[in-house]
Amino acid sequence: MENYLETNKSSWNERAKLHYESSFYDNKSFIEGRNSLPELDIELLGDINNKTAIHLQCHFGQDTISLSRMGAKATGIDLSDDAITLARQLADECHTDTRFICSDVYSLPEIIHEKFDICYSSYGTIGWLPDIKKWAEVVAHVTKSGGRFVFAEFHPVIWMYDDLLEHIQFSYFKDAAIEEVIEGTYASKDAKQTFKTISWNHGLSEVMQALIDQGFQIETFREYDYSPYNVFHKMNEIEPGKFIVEKFGRKMPLVYGLVARKK
Repeated sequence: MENYLETNKSSWNERAKLHYESSFYDNKSFIEGRNSLPELDIELLGDINNKTAIHLQCHFGQDTISLSRMGAKATGIDLSDDAITLARQLADECHTDTRFICSDVYSLPEIIHEKFDICYSSYGTIGWLPDIKKWAEVVAHVTKSGGRFVFAEFHPVIWMYDDLLEHIQFSYFKDAAIEEVIEGTYASKDAKQTFKTISWNHGLSEVMQALIDQGFQIETFREYDYSPYNVFHKMNEIEPGKFIVEKFGRKMPLVYGLVARKK
């Protein structure tokens, strides 16, 4: 297998400008003050005013800047240097002091030595990482004793299916790397660009046990029958900001959220 970091960094560099200019992210309304965080994330985060927060795999920074707007002293981390450049530009336009650092997750302990009140990560993040135990070690490294890890992610059940959600194609549990060449992206489905990616599936028990092994106590765990984003095949918006897959209705978990406190 080729170097997954180089492959995925190249893919996300190519997507960064495309996403930045997309209607999916709607930067115009964001710059004007819209909070990009979904309602369920805001609920999981709680009051973050005057807290320090680190956002892992932040893409071009909308959600990190939203943390700043909610009163946190926020730092965003992403492996894509193009995305980080755009994130800094966006923070300037939004007049926030949000800090952005270019790093892959596993290299973070070599770069960041401070501890944060909150470590936050959300939506389509851990699938790019082969080793969840190592990921949990990094989460522990950046989180203060008594601090919280707040995590929202797409449910591993949905990643078992093919792109058209017609049949089960992949294992629920971590298996061999999934190497794909995809046309278009979730933020620009009609784009003719192709993107090569390397990813892995991670079940719920793998994620939670890795955090427990690093001294985290799971305080909140929830599963949701909707996604805050229209990113899967043939979705219907049942309420503002709540999308379900048409063929599955409300019978399929699409997202899960957890809050874990570092002992």
